[in-house]
Amino acid sequence: MKKRQVVFAPEAKKDLFEVYDYLARKAGASRALTYCERIEAYCRTFAHAGQRGRARSDIRPGLRVVSMGRNLDLAFHLDDSSVTIDRILYGRRNMSAVLSAKNRHQN
Repeated sequence: MKKRQVVFAPEAKKDLFEVYDYLARKAGASRALTYCERIEAYCRTFAHAGQRGRARSDIRPGLRVVSMGRNLDLAFHLDDSSVTIDRILYGRRNMSAVLSAKNRHQN
């Protein structure tokens, strides 16, 4: 199995900071940090198995989505050498709206 580099798009990095801020207010900084570290670690496993999740070409060609728990969706795309985490969507946000042509990260 080919190993790919995992890259976080600027939007995904911003999403992760927003998840941290939200959870730190609700559950405390320690829990927020632990949860965000779990998210990042899970994303890094895509290096070995990038074809996971479900294809969402209806939103954008090549887009794939995987859920982590009940409240988190990860949107990503891959090529021969890398997996790019495009968005980290907490709280069941509307993926189609978030990844619309106006707001999307360009591959």
